[in-house]
Amino acid sequence: MKDLLSRINITGIDTGRYIDNLTSNGGTGLPRVAIAISGGGYRALMNGAGALAAFDNRSTDATQTGHLGGLLQSATYLSGLSGGSWLVGSLYVQNFTSVESIVLSTSGFLSTLWRFDHSIFDGPADLNIVRYYTQLFDAVNDKKKAGFNTSITDYWGRALSYQLVDPSDGGPAVTFSSIANDTEFRTAQAPMPLIVAVERTTGQVQIAANSTVFEFNPWEMGSYDTGLEAFAPLQFVGSNFTNGTIARNGVCIAGVDNAGFVMGTSSSLFNQALLQIGQVQGVPDFLLNAINDTLTDIGDDNRDIAAWPNPFFGYNPSVNLNANETQLTLVDGGEDLQNIPLHPLILPQRRVDVIFAVDGSADTATLWPNGTAMVATFNRSEATTSSADDNRFPDIPDQNTFVNLGLNNRPTFFGCSNRSSGPLIVYLPNAPLSFHSNVSTFDLKYTIEERNQIIQNGYNMATRGNGSVDANWPACVGCAILSRSFNRTRTAVPAICRDCFTRYCWNGTTNDTLPNTYEPAQILQGATEQSSSSAGRASGTLLLAVIALLLAI
Repeated sequence: MKDLLSRINITGIDTGRYIDNLTSNGGTGLPRVAIAISGGGYRALMNGAGALAAFDNRSTDATQTGHLGGLLQSATYLSGLSGGSWLVGSLYVQNFTSVESIVLSTSGFLSTLWRFDHSIFDGPADLNIVRYYTQLFDAVNDKKKAGFNTSITDYWGRALSYQLVDPSDGGPAVTFSSIANDTEFRTAQAPMPLIVAVERTTGQVQIAANSTVFEFNPWEMGSYDTGLEAFAPLQFVGSNFTNGTIARNGVCIAGVDNAGFVMGTSSSLFNQALLQIGQVQGVPDFLLNAINDTLTDIGDDNRDIAAWPNPFFGYNPSVNLNANETQLTLVDGGEDLQNIPLHPLILPQRRVDVIFAVDGSADTATLWPNGTAMVATFNRSEATTSSADDNRFPDIPDQNTFVNLGLNNRPTFFGCSNRSSGPLIVYLPNAPLSFHSNVSTFDLKYTIEERNQIIQNGYNMATRGNGSVDANWPACVGCAILSRSFNRTRTAVPAICRDCFTRYCWNGTTNDTLPNTYEPAQILQGATEQSSSSAGRASGTLLLAVIALLLAI
């Protein structure tokens, strides 16, 4: 952090000395930075990847003037949800590798990841389609034979793993808890990764705004929310827990937290796509039969669930709503409309000062964000859903205001006033800096050029075109990082920061009139005007069928 702040040149303050003074008391006063990557399928993964590449000091030129390399290394937490969870999970199971190391690799293992030019229905280029689907079936069948309930999410998670974990076999033995043993994480060279899902109780179809939010980190799974307020060791979540413990003569069972299954749980909305594989040529009948049998067992209303063993069985029944349930039913982390995983980051226990909220949602008719995720988290914060709630989320305007005032087309700071006791939110919406990256959530196939253009656009979005849109943007990012600590230490806010806050803080103005169709122009005029077409990414018939199913939920 000290290196980052010294490079971005916040005039009027010696940031090196300031950070040294904060460090002198054991570092407890240092700013805590978090990054949240939204859901939105492959679009969210690629847009978020561009932002992380911009924040990563390992990226080429990321420490040059106008860039923001080092922000990722300064972060304490990195959360992902649905498509954002694919990005976070994929990087961490590769020992927190860089986005650039995957995108620029032309040979070796990393070059086989993120090959979205091969649809998830077709499998990796080097794997026969029959063998691909046979491996999917075998992995899920092995779990079932071991005595665990399975769902469509198991198949979806296994399919994801061939793109994100290991294209040769999907990494069936790679667990999310194994990240705790990886060098980069173990030596504190990486932020704490958090994957988010929400609970959908038995028989519930509509996800309530106050549904219990579950998080997965390399050590634990659980929730701070009032319906649970407990965590269990993720590595052994498949063991027979009763009242919070495993019997002395019990068996510790590991492996249920397969990395693909964790990412699949957070993105279970895409189960609907997997149900269409009957239209894909070459899929073995035994797999189709197995998926149909699973759907028959769980019912149509539960096609989006992930079935997890309940490690909280019998625990604290006065608080725990699932104390009498042997199974947890979790679903896509964005199904409660909180499509940016902010909830775990605003908890007072984590003492986060600033959250960089990367929003790759497709809220408008033209598939750009309009602040819906921010509004959803604000609305939830107005209700008490955790014993730790203390109004830690700032005021957020309505979606029409986001569009009418252009808040969905440029960075905006929320929580600049002293009313909010929680973190400052730096909202970074997907916008056409150098490429029209508003591809459909349901597009399942991209050329390598499209992938790279969307990632580059995400990089430009995070850096404001490496400072070409606003030369002071890097300094403004630094001011956002230090804002809460300025308040704590009663440090005079430098003039450049006051200017940044004037230009980037939402000042409370609203305009809730219905906006016209949102059609933003490309921002970096020096870049070649480009747009991305859905044509050819997936079968038109298949895609329409998937959309119809998703809209019917």
